[in-house]
Amino acid sequence: WEWWDPARSPGPSLTHASFAGPQIVVSVYGPDFFGNDVVRGYGAVHVPFTPGRHTRTIAMFVPESTSTLQRFTSWFTGRRPEFTDPRVVAQGEGREVTRVRSQGFVTISFNVV
Repeated sequence: WEWWDPARSPGPSLTHASFAGPQIVVSVYGPDFFGNDVVRGYGAVHVPFTPGRHTRTIAMFVPESTSTLQRFTSWFTGRRPEFTDPRVVAQGEGREVTRVRSQGFVTISFNVV
């Protein structure tokens, strides 16, 4: 984090973190031990603007229960925590209080014209 002093520079530069361009949100589902469809991972990536073929690797994550009792109950009932709104995955705001676990990677390929 850097403090911006308007007297020293013309303004902050536009960085990848502050740019809110189009994104693709990926939600992966699969069967659990009991045959129920459960979330296997969420991830998001910005869509590239430059023409050509682009390959991006998306780090996937899943929300986790906060207590052992909630974890056991969700495993027993087959209802695991999941996001109901895909904007939660695309936006970083408010996600810092959500407990998540890393869950592998997905590779996606773009052909931009």
